[in-house]
Amino acid sequence: MGVSIGFISATTKELDRAEQDPGWANAFVYELYTSEDFPMPDRPYGGPEKAWAGLQFLIDAVEVQFDFLMDGGQIVDDGTLFGWSAEQVAGVARDLRATPWEQLAAHYVPEKMMSEGVYPNTWRFDAEGELAWLESAYDDLVGFFTAAAGAGYGAFMTFSF
Repeated sequence: MGVSIGFISATTKELDRAEQDPGWANAFVYELYTSEDFPMPDRPYGGPEKAWAGLQFLIDAVEVQFDFLMDGGQIVDDGTLFGWSAEQVAGVARDLRATPWEQLAAHYVPEKMMSEGVYPNTWRFDAEGELAWLESAYDDLVGFFTAAAGAGYGAFMTFSF
């Protein structure tokens, strides 16, 4: 299965309720993802999935102020659900849109990523294919944050392992 991160947009009201009732939040997010209506056109979702650590490596190299595991507020004590305010989502959207993929890709060094144990630690097996995978994940991430920010949403971030 592996370690994966995903985002789904959330209203301020939903985030406020989640902070007060983490059990409700867990159930609510699960229902969003398993609903017959998923994906919902008015509720952006996406994520880097298993590419999160590779993207974090590249994002850190260009000094964008974005951290999958440190940003957002922890909702569930086990660290599997976080809330990102509408302001955070808008800021991340702005920063990611200002950072073209080519700027990140210039820091892709499979050997260094392998030596540092960057998850999923497969960078040397198909270096070009992994780079294309990271680019696709980055495009999805930028698309999610841009759409969520454009609609005034915050987000729930799921961290599964």
